[in-house]
Amino acid sequence: MDKDINRIKVVLAEKKRTNKWLAEQLGKDPATVSKWCTNSCQPTLETLMKIAKLLNVEPGELMRFKDIPEPIA
Repeated sequence: MDKDINRIKVVLAEKKRTNKWLAEQLGKDPATVSKWCTNSCQPTLETLMKIAKLLNVEPGELMRFKDIPEPIA
């Protein structure tokens, strides 16, 4: 399964924004934003909502739902 859960890097590029810009807006370390963009780790839901607002997109546009397995009942 592909581990690319978020699309933050893609949306930043579409909006012509940089990791550094996002880090400054959120008051986060640029290394943290870089980890989100490479999907090494994920932002909290609260942070994801802030990112969506800053980039003027719906939160769902920052997520990649393809290939996420269904829960086992």
